[in-house]
Amino acid sequence: MRISRKKEAWQDESKMKAETSSASAPARTGMPEANASAALAARIRVAVVEDDDWVRDSLAGQINESPNLCCVSQHRSAEDALCSLPETQPDVILMDINLPGMSGIECVRRMKELLPQANIIMLTVYEEGQKIFDSLKAGASGYLLKRTPTPELLDAIVHVHAGGSPMTGLIARKVVQFFKQLDRPAQNLETLSPRERQILEALGEGAAYKEIAETIGLSIHTVRMHIRGIYKKLHVHSRGQAIAKYMRT
Repeated sequence: MRISRKKEAWQDESKMKAETSSASAPARTGMPEANASAALAARIRVAVVEDDDWVRDSLAGQINESPNLCCVSQHRSAEDALCSLPETQPDVILMDINLPGMSGIECVRRMKELLPQANIIMLTVYEEGQKIFDSLKAGASGYLLKRTPTPELLDAIVHVHAGGSPMTGLIARKVVQFFKQLDRPAQNLETLSPRERQILEALGEGAAYKEIAETIGLSIHTVRMHIRGIYKKLHVHSRGQAIAKYMRT
């Protein structure tokens, strides 16, 4: 059954979380209300789009246990997410692919039109190169498997919010292998400067803006300016779309 397949990816991790939650839970002794509100506002706002109730609730619980993250909404379908998230304005969206009705990939495509600033990570059981490519082309910024350990998943949320493109090593290899098989040349890449190509290549390796800036000796502001120029030249609106177009050369 499909539900059983999804649950298997989370069973062991959630059991370990349950055993340690009491020890790791932050103390709530006398924090002033203003400080508590400020701390909550500083957390990365995450939305989860997943049709399996057990997996969705597990994800939300793991996110809320992190001091840097908070789950602001949960959605069982792409249609519900598209209706609600423009008002919720999350920073990061975790998106399943195989949703009832509209697929997660199509949801990403439409969501980027409504929330171009949102970072979307595909979280799925699928490892096929075509689904990875279609997700990146639609506007996803990262692609992780549901069996990804919880610490890595939480780190990926922070990473994508900082400008990175998180992928597991296995998925990254599949991306390279898949794009190497494509023979259609990417358009507009000839207009990129050597510096823009260098930055785009670093994005394709999953580097965050801060890492790129430190590696090539630029300020984060300058890196962001270059990336805006890349998007404009390639006629794209996300890292995933830019990487997908670049990797097809």
